[in-house]
Amino acid sequence: MAYWRRSPEQMQAATESVAVASPSSGPTPVEARPAKTPRPRMMRQYDLVERVRSYNPDTNEDLLNRAYVYAMKAHGSQTRASGDPYFSHPLEVAAILTGLKLDDATIVAALLHDTIEDTEATRAEIDQIFGQEIGALVEGLTKLKRLELVSREAKQAENLRKLLLAIADDVRVLLIKLADRLHNMRTLEFVPPTARRRIAEETLDIYAPLAGRMGMQEMREELEDLSFRTLDPEAYAVVMQRLDSLADRNRNLIGEIETQLSKNLQKNGLTAHVYGRRKQPFSIWTKMERKSVGFEQLSDIFGFRVVMKDLESCYRALGVVHTTWPVVPGRFKDYISTPKQNDYRSIHTTVIGPGKQRVELQIRTEEMDQIAELGIAAHAFYKDGVGSPTELLKRESNAFAWLRHTIGILSESSNPEEFLEHTKLELFHDQVFCFTPKGKLIALPRQANVIDFAYAVHTDVGNSAVGCKINGKFAPLSSELQNGDEVEVLTSEAQASPPSAWESLAVTGKARAAIRRATRTAVRDQYAGLGRRIVERLFARAKIEYADDKLKGALPRLARASIDDVMAAVGRSEMKASDVARAMYPDYKEERVARYGAKKGLAAKLKLKSPTDPARSPSAIPIRGINSDLPVKFAPNGGAVPGDRIVGIVSPGEGITIYPIQSPALKDFEEEPERWLDVRWDVDDSTPQRFPARILVDNVNEPGSLAQVATVIAEHDGNIDNISMSRRSPDFTELTIDLEVYDLKHLSAIIAQLRAKAVVARVERVNG
Repeated sequence: MAYWRRSPEQMQAATESVAVASPSSGPTPVEARPAKTPRPRMMRQYDLVERVRSYNPDTNEDLLNRAYVYAMKAHGSQTRASGDPYFSHPLEVAAILTGLKLDDATIVAALLHDTIEDTEATRAEIDQIFGQEIGALVEGLTKLKRLELVSREAKQAENLRKLLLAIADDVRVLLIKLADRLHNMRTLEFVPPTARRRIAEETLDIYAPLAGRMGMQEMREELEDLSFRTLDPEAYAVVMQRLDSLADRNRNLIGEIETQLSKNLQKNGLTAHVYGRRKQPFSIWTKMERKSVGFEQLSDIFGFRVVMKDLESCYRALGVVHTTWPVVPGRFKDYISTPKQNDYRSIHTTVIGPGKQRVELQIRTEEMDQIAELGIAAHAFYKDGVGSPTELLKRESNAFAWLRHTIGILSESSNPEEFLEHTKLELFHDQVFCFTPKGKLIALPRQANVIDFAYAVHTDVGNSAVGCKINGKFAPLSSELQNGDEVEVLTSEAQASPPSAWESLAVTGKARAAIRRATRTAVRDQYAGLGRRIVERLFARAKIEYADDKLKGALPRLARASIDDVMAAVGRSEMKASDVARAMYPDYKEERVARYGAKKGLAAKLKLKSPTDPARSPSAIPIRGINSDLPVKFAPNGGAVPGDRIVGIVSPGEGITIYPIQSPALKDFEEEPERWLDVRWDVDDSTPQRFPARILVDNVNEPGSLAQVATVIAEHDGNIDNISMSRRSPDFTELTIDLEVYDLKHLSAIIAQLRAKAVVARVERVNG
């Protein structure tokens, strides 16, 4: 029986019986080793060679022997937390990988995987002695050193990014890393409690889901259970106690079901291998928490696998089962016709079997069974003449294709914590299968919505999505999807980028990364657009020629990679427009702007004219509102509306703030003339847009007075955005009302109507 068919306890006993276990691979964290129990000896060179030769008669014995000796000498007198020789750890990792029948290079890399990180060995030395292929594997498993990062999460994320990129180049890196983590988890009881919890959390968050995504079910389950018993030992003990009790009660029933299933299939000319299997403690615990049910209410604690010789026999077996026992409605899934992304294929069904017990069945072929247990490791078996395991996986494994695609997306994350967050989101196990109108299958994690679906189809579809139909009916983009839904995403060319709020709605890492990237791009484009207008305005005022080609030649002097980078820097006030002019024209002399007094000086400086005056400066930057192609916001205490004479103030990293010329807040910027921009309204009458304004209302303190004020505003098509009240005297209440109006004429009409009300003593506009 291969090691992946055994429980952790069986694996432990078997390993010790062939004298390959290290002292640290003994008891689990909830068990205690008897004080006088002799520790098994460490695996010898010939033990390792024999294990590899058992499945690869042509193994390079000399290579294995040299790696064994090199690693043992490199680690020297180093010890583990348990006190055992450190070399016992890479030996155990190699032993796990021999159980997967991996090639010589992988076994050697497992022996050497900690040498670069923890000893004086170097990559160059590994390359020279063992070759570049093995050197690359060891390098991919080596953590980054001396990271200048603020948080532990950032360091963890950067190491994970390096590991994933190495996995994309060679899948054997992943197999070694998972075996490394598995052995570390088996010996976790020797680690200090704080580090123990951190390692278990990391395993549960990243490595167990990653093993699951790669289809390595047995590896995933053991990693989960080892983490579970460390993080919540009480819950683990309770679940195990209930499972053992249930197994004792149903021992005869399980055998009866296996026998009856086999006999019924044999009567119909089908040969099958049937065996029962109980769910793992962590899987049971998470299901109890997810569905808020007790242990007694779970109906699928025991499952039965029916392994057939070929694909046709699987469907014939399904027919026999369904005609022999009643089927439980809603419990049928065909993962043979629609495989999971990790290559898992099987038919799932639940019937009311002998003793009126619910029996969960998984029907599949031998090959499907092997892939279900080993995932990509099944593809990576030693196969002579078929190329490297990675080349084989590129041809045969959907899981590896998913991994490479996901890494490509995640590598674009802007910071380490974001990368870590997206990686965790991409490691969901449970999936729903939906379809496009053309019948293309899209697999998504459970609780995914239409936004996730749109980005799974294509990034451009997600960015331009404006609506959807689910099974032919209109639905919100935030609608959660169910298995079998047909989803049609409605797009519009008018939507250049998605709303930033979508990021909080999306479930998949791909969607969130794409939304965040599109948002960053849109903001950068806004700043670049603003910067371009500022630069062109300066050049026009200075009467010098501007051309992109000329600026391109000046990029080295500005220390920027592209013209857009320069313009965005100017828009963010990280660079002055005059710096751009000097880079292009070294003899350019900056125009000196005199300081001005209050309103008279400001108006003179800006040469402000009527908004409709055709003589208004053509270099003034047009302002259309918040949803424009410029990073624009309005004065925080009073706003501005079309019809006001306005000025723009540039704030570093914040864009333009628009103030009415009468705003007293402008006095704060008199000493910074470089921040002033000449701006003008550019409002399209065919698409009216509301703008912010603030008014103060002294209201008579009597019942219904506030309702009268609100009614006037509503009747004149104004929108109240915010309102605050303060009692100035027993007879009057002062209302501060933030409005949204179309223009100055609209605002003036509302103010006039309010003044006509008997309950209103005074109305004034606030110019913040």
